[in-house]
Amino acid sequence: MEARRGTLIVIVALIAFSSVSTGEALSSDYYQSTCPNLRQIVCDAVKKKINETAVTIPAVIRLFFHDAMITGSDASTLISLPTEDAEKDSSDNKSLAGDGFDTVIRAKKEVEKACPGVVSCADILALATSCAIELSGGPSYTVELGRYDGLVSNASLVDGNLPGPNFDLDKLIAIFDKHGFTLVDLVALSGAHTVGFCHCSRFADRLYNYNGQLGATDPTFNPQFADQLKQACPSNVGPTIAVNLDPFTPITFDNLYFSNLVNGYGLLTSDEVLYTDTRSRPIVQWFAANQTAFFEAFVVAIGKVGSLDVKTSADGEIRKDCTAYNKKQ
Repeated sequence: MEARRGTLIVIVALIAFSSVSTGEALSSDYYQSTCPNLRQIVCDAVKKKINETAVTIPAVIRLFFHDAMITGSDASTLISLPTEDAEKDSSDNKSLAGDGFDTVIRAKKEVEKACPGVVSCADILALATSCAIELSGGPSYTVELGRYDGLVSNASLVDGNLPGPNFDLDKLIAIFDKHGFTLVDLVALSGAHTVGFCHCSRFADRLYNYNGQLGATDPTFNPQFADQLKQACPSNVGPTIAVNLDPFTPITFDNLYFSNLVNGYGLLTSDEVLYTDTRSRPIVQWFAANQTAFFEAFVVAIGKVGSLDVKTSADGEIRKDCTAYNKKQ
């Protein structure tokens, strides 16, 4: 009991330590006078898109994360270039669902009707993410605003800067640590996998070639779950076939992801390792037992994502079209 209490004290301390300022350039009331109904406009657009397809929820969240981890929270991943060498064209980003991009583009169109030339695509993406999380049952949180859109989007910047599905904890820590994220942040952000889907190719080795052994299955899988996955993802499955990351509540933002890890239902190596590695296991167990703790830690971590390398008027712009620069680059 004393050991457990000590673990919880460490976790709480880590959460408190990770609650840093989201940056002087950002403010929750940034558009109070220039676009006072901004959040409602964006959330209405997100809700409409979710009603068309639930894929919108994970698509927007993942787009926000992938965008911020490269050149900062600046909507650079939305840029389309005729040379097809923008961030979105990188191999790591080709799996980003088009519904995420479409949601931001739709929201931008509605925002422009009410507040032309005022709101950045980066801020719309940050707001759309919070709306998607809240609308799917996750925490409601205040989004700090005031970002400008970035002027650089290059596919070559993506390689090696996003977590991979086969990463162990050391590799995950290396990716997150260089952006100032704590281990609690890392685990909390991984909890976004409580919604969404994953292509079979991303975890096939765990089913059919574990540790390079042909026919071997990762023993950390729940055996029944592994059998279900093999039915859904046979060894010769096509590249477009996917399954839910959370097999139980795939469109609800909750803490079941962590219970799944405890019970061997983690789909990716980078998911399950959070439980099998003793350094992160106590955090997984805490979040599995306490959804409020997960939500609180997630809000801190997602705020840090949105504060990464924020652009100002000096090194950014307010795009008219989220997919193209205003100025010739």
